[in-house]
Amino acid sequence: MRRMERAEAFTFLAHGTRTGKLATVRPDGRPHVASVWFVVDGDDLVFMTMGTSVKGRNLLASGRAALTVDLEEPPYAFVTVEGPVTLTAEDPGLLAWATRIGHRYMGEDRAEEFGRRNAVPEELLVRLHAERVLARDDVAGYG
Repeated sequence: MRRMERAEAFTFLAHGTRTGKLATVRPDGRPHVASVWFVVDGDDLVFMTMGTSVKGRNLLASGRAALTVDLEEPPYAFVTVEGPVTLTAEDPGLLAWATRIGHRYMGEDRAEEFGRRNAVPEELLVRLHAERVLARDDVAGYG
């Protein structure tokens, strides 16, 4: 197993259509994990969620989250980002962010469709700032 440097970890996060697994904590302390589509913006991971969803309510209450992205085939790898979140309701850039996320996961042909469908008043723009990054490559030890 090899430790990835921070820049390498962010390249891994931005590669292809890997889905993030977002971990939040419910007000009663129980964990919650949900898959999210995201994009990398500097040291932030940007995604969207409904403010009324479990993850949205948890993020609003705690202000923190962790997100893991992994390579699920040999040689296996993962990156976990932990940190504070900033949530913005009715962000003027929501459509642009939703379209950018849609482009990553649905391709150029369907990016605008995804953007329009998701840039709605109830949607929150979420920025997870990478306060701590844990990243490992070649977990299987093939290297």
